[in-house]
Amino acid sequence: MSGTRLEIAAGAAVLAIAAAFVFYAAKGTGLTGGGSATYPLTASFRAVDGIQAGSDVRLAGMKVGTITSLTLNPQTFFADAVVEVRDDIQLPTDSAILISSEGLLGGNFVEIMPGGALENLAPGDEIEDTQGSVSLVSLLMKFVGGGASTADPATATP
Repeated sequence: MSGTRLEIAAGAAVLAIAAAFVFYAAKGTGLTGGGSATYPLTASFRAVDGIQAGSDVRLAGMKVGTITSLTLNPQTFFADAVVEVRDDIQLPTDSAILISSEGLLGGNFVEIMPGGALENLAPGDEIEDTQGSVSLVSLLMKFVGGGASTADPATATP
């Protein structure tokens, strides 16, 4: 009889540890819903390689928001992004937003560079100063190829 109680206690301990792990993982990914309130901002990027809905938005290296949607604008052919930023982060109107990489093998994230204006962005405003993702392959091709142009302007014929 004591063997059965021991097995039940061991099973309960395993289930408690598993539940704690699931809660920890959900909290780390922001699925618990216990976060602070947010407000939306929009931005249009030329390229959003490596970014998707759910990607981190960082300010000074710290997560302050999330990309909630990415859509292709058929008029401009740019990717329109909706960014949810924490309510306690008030961004100046001249802030910039860019897609950065964590390194050669790391993933991409969206980084906000705050400006110096006295006015702040309101919910739904657009961040106009954007920089899309940079393709590592195209950078390597420019490096290997010697740059965008190898022609010498001094020897060019008119």
